[in-house]
Amino acid sequence: MEIPEEKYELTPVDKNVKPARRRKTKSRVWNYFTVESVSSECKRAFCNTCRRSFAYSTVQENGSTKVAGTSHLKRHLEKGTCGATTGLDNNNEGDGDQTTPFTPSTRTRRTKANSASGASTGVSESRKRRYRSPAYTAVFNPDICRHDIARMIIMHDYPLDMVEHPGFQSFVQSLQPQFGAVSFKTIHGECVASYLSEKQKVTRLIDAMPGRVCLSLDMYMSRNSVGYVFITGHFTDSNWKTQKLILNVVLEPYPDSHNALSHAVACCLSDWRLESRLFSLTLNHPVPEAGLENLRSHLCVKNPLILNGQLLLGQCISQTFTAMVNDMLSAGRDIIKKIRDNMKYVTTSQNHVDIFVDLKRQLQVPGEVRLFLDDQSQWNTTYQMLVSASDLKEVFSCLDNVIPEYKLAPNMEDWKQVESICTYLKSLSDAMNLLVSSPCPPAITLFQEAFSIHAKIACAATSGDPFVCSFIKPMQDKIEKYWKECGLVLAISVVMDPRFKMKLVEFSFSKLFGEESPLYVKMVDDGLHELFDEYLTLPLPPSPAYSVDHGNVDRADEQNQGGNLSEYGLADFDMYIMETTSHQLKSEMDQYLDENLEGRSSNFDLLEWWKQKRSKYPTLSKMARDILSIPVSTASPELVYSTRPRELSPHARSETLEALVCTKDWLQHGLPEDFAGLDSLVVSDLSNPALKMEF
Repeated sequence: MEIPEEKYELTPVDKNVKPARRRKTKSRVWNYFTVESVSSECKRAFCNTCRRSFAYSTVQENGSTKVAGTSHLKRHLEKGTCGATTGLDNNNEGDGDQTTPFTPSTRTRRTKANSASGASTGVSESRKRRYRSPAYTAVFNPDICRHDIARMIIMHDYPLDMVEHPGFQSFVQSLQPQFGAVSFKTIHGECVASYLSEKQKVTRLIDAMPGRVCLSLDMYMSRNSVGYVFITGHFTDSNWKTQKLILNVVLEPYPDSHNALSHAVACCLSDWRLESRLFSLTLNHPVPEAGLENLRSHLCVKNPLILNGQLLLGQCISQTFTAMVNDMLSAGRDIIKKIRDNMKYVTTSQNHVDIFVDLKRQLQVPGEVRLFLDDQSQWNTTYQMLVSASDLKEVFSCLDNVIPEYKLAPNMEDWKQVESICTYLKSLSDAMNLLVSSPCPPAITLFQEAFSIHAKIACAATSGDPFVCSFIKPMQDKIEKYWKECGLVLAISVVMDPRFKMKLVEFSFSKLFGEESPLYVKMVDDGLHELFDEYLTLPLPPSPAYSVDHGNVDRADEQNQGGNLSEYGLADFDMYIMETTSHQLKSEMDQYLDENLEGRSSNFDLLEWWKQKRSKYPTLSKMARDILSIPVSTASPELVYSTRPRELSPHARSETLEALVCTKDWLQHGLPEDFAGLDSLVVSDLSNPALKMEF
């Protein structure tokens, strides 16, 4: 048992009796720990560096002392987390430099292995090795530290020049004095290196993508009115898992120009070699018609006109809902301001709050309704304020009886307008909550929400209320425009769900379009079959149902028959097989639509279902994989309720923005280190304009 050296005095009974010799410690861990008594029955070992305590000895019930040993103390030193010296030199036991790092001794491990297997060793050698300590190899590495600082800056959007701040440098020095100061240029290089390293992984993932990619575009503005186009890629990988990655951040000095988006998309397609693999494009901000036409004509040059370009451009449904909310808030801005002023009057004075609460109790207003003042940059808080005020309208109406100087009470007509706004804001708020709760809401959910909102607005359009009509008409125009431009995409996404297929489209359109519904249903059906015919021209993967292995023909039988099979009039038969096989493939769509609907369960995995049906529907499964990758909604949760233009962080720097934004997204995505079955790819050259970083 290894016991640390303790300082104590022994009073001799006889002068001729020498004091007892103190036992010398055997382990060098005691150079880094001190034993202290924490009670009369317990002693603990304290690390001299971090002062963390560890078990040492305790007194048992029978009076004996149980000593914990030193293995757990050695493990603490091996971690090296507290900055304590991590070297325990086996070869200089008791002498020499106490801080010299020590490397593992293969001889020691071999001796222990021989001893465990029954091998005999000398007594003196065995005793000598008995007290040897294990190896500790933790070594300070400044390169790893700089790499971790760069990742910290990327993940938390810190400014790059924070490494030159005196406070940060002082903090780092207190943690590790050996770590020298880091310059802005150094950390900039580390960030770019992380970007290029992660980009290799993304490149491999995209190159292994079996289908096509869908892009979504969003425009952010800097404080100097320069635009940045954020381009996000949506696709289904080879494992039938949906991927969503920010691919590029493109600087656009003139964001209002007609060719701004065209330039950004061209950079992305060229950078990732996707010129012929684009399937759809979704916009998350309003674009003038001239800009859309410029973008459409540019994309049609190098991309096949899938479904005559009807899937090429689309509007994000959340942007449509936000535009409808703005129409409503604009029409009711006067009454909303009046309600906000009432809330300010009460909530900014504690005396007024106490009076309001007491009056609410006297009037016996039910529920736990509380006063709420909105954040004008988030429209959902404005909705919550209006709901709260509407529930407390009795209290506001009687408040002037208690506070004579209070002259802001809304009248009955004001409260009627508030209730009207809340009625229609609730539907949009419920729809937006779905976008917040799920980063990629299924198309069927958004289809139902869009259908429900459209039906409710169409009914309200017949109302004779002038106030309601003032905002319902613009809202109706926007939702009808969305159905006209993007309804096909939303509908075919629903058809690709085997739980609903065309049945839900027929049911919804009959309620939405009335007698004209057969026309709209036929448009969806024709679009599906036309798109399917285009996929028939693409090469198919081998399938047991539709492929024939011509490589196993017995050539001996061929020779016995006296020649080639085609010489016996089978060439026409081969042509017949090809024609009938093509006819079978074209019937995949009809076969799928004619089959019974799948049961609706909460844990139904749509992509997994199509993955399992690849052999049955080889062409249709490829089509479904691409359709289900289309981002019907692309709004990020933090921007769903925003009423202000999207702005960049004040720390954003144009020369490193793409590297920082993309790397943060890729790190959060958790890309694997390598992809099986793929060769290593060369890192993209920095001369690429989209990747060029200047110090």
